[in-house]
Amino acid sequence: MASLYEQLGASATKADVHEAVAATDPGLFPTAFCRIGPDVLGGDPEWCSIAHADGAGTKAIVAYLAFRETSDPKWFRGLAQDALVMNLDDMACVGAVNRFLMVNTIGRHGKLIPGSAIAEIIGGFEDCRRRWQEFGVEIVATGGETADLGDAVRTLVVDAALATRLPRKNVIDAGKIEPGLAIVGLSSTGRAWYEDSVNSGIGSNGLTLARHVLLHREYREKYLESVAPETDALLTYRGKYMLSDEPNGWGMSVAAALLSPTRTYAPILKQVIAALGERVRGIIHNTGGGLGKCLRFGKDVHFIKDDLFETPPLFKAIAEVGVPAEEMARTFNMGCRMEVYVPPADVKTVIEIAERFGVAARVIGRCEASKTGNRVTAACLGTSVDLN
Repeated sequence: MASLYEQLGASATKADVHEAVAATDPGLFPTAFCRIGPDVLGGDPEWCSIAHADGAGTKAIVAYLAFRETSDPKWFRGLAQDALVMNLDDMACVGAVNRFLMVNTIGRHGKLIPGSAIAEIIGGFEDCRRRWQEFGVEIVATGGETADLGDAVRTLVVDAALATRLPRKNVIDAGKIEPGLAIVGLSSTGRAWYEDSVNSGIGSNGLTLARHVLLHREYREKYLESVAPETDALLTYRGKYMLSDEPNGWGMSVAAALLSPTRTYAPILKQVIAALGERVRGIIHNTGGGLGKCLRFGKDVHFIKDDLFETPPLFKAIAEVGVPAEEMARTFNMGCRMEVYVPPADVKTVIEIAERFGVAARVIGRCEASKTGNRVTAACLGTSVDLN
């Protein structure tokens, strides 16, 4: 039976997409976290080029709902960070942590998304570029496009792309993940000292599921444009919360929790890579696929994640409506959105660097040998789940 996420029209694993691109050129490092190509711009055989495109996804719909409820366009501002980080932190997983070129695209329903919203998004891109440059992560804006696509886009799409060059000898290849390594997790919650506010940890994945199981049916009735007409109406907006609610233990409103800007770990990873070099055997960004993202990397590895961070309140609330632990683990980061794979002797260095930035870090598990291909066993919501 299809998961609830799949019934809502989204997929955590995107198996069909991976199948569609299977025959394309895998690049210079086929087992790396990102596709890496030759240095076509510089022409240096010892360098390589990396380009990456991603976006804020359906998180933009939550911003749209909050805007319509409050008339405040500032809800859109964090979408720029969401779009950037989904690129930046993927590229950091292969060792690219500086000197990026950026473009962005915004597709909107022109009659529903005003210019003030676009101004907030563009301002958000500038905020990120200025702030991250203070930590040695330079991003140069090279242009973008805002298109009115009312016939194709029901509300808003915010995407970005980054490109950079990197010496081939500096590439971190996640294919080198092997038994014997420790898995150091970096928390997605709390407040890093380069952030303005406490983060709920949601990132930019699983928002379709989170939105529909948490938010009240009133939003479907008021904003039908926020729902795909093909989706079973009984599955949509089936929750108990209004965006303005402030549930006990959350420390923020539902809107603020769902729209917490996706945290970047680039400043932390830049220092980790500088300190440990090739002893960093792999870095995994737990985006689509959640705690099972690592399954695509290494060979015959049993990823055991048995000491995760305490489940953040937002994820507990999603699970409480009946989403099974296995689906939660496949869809969300569950409070740990970045994993660094190092020999046990280097664990202390990773943790100390993360904590200097105000980000909690801990050994969440280990890599052991597997006789049945790659597999993941994770302790999630008080139970052990297998993600194979």
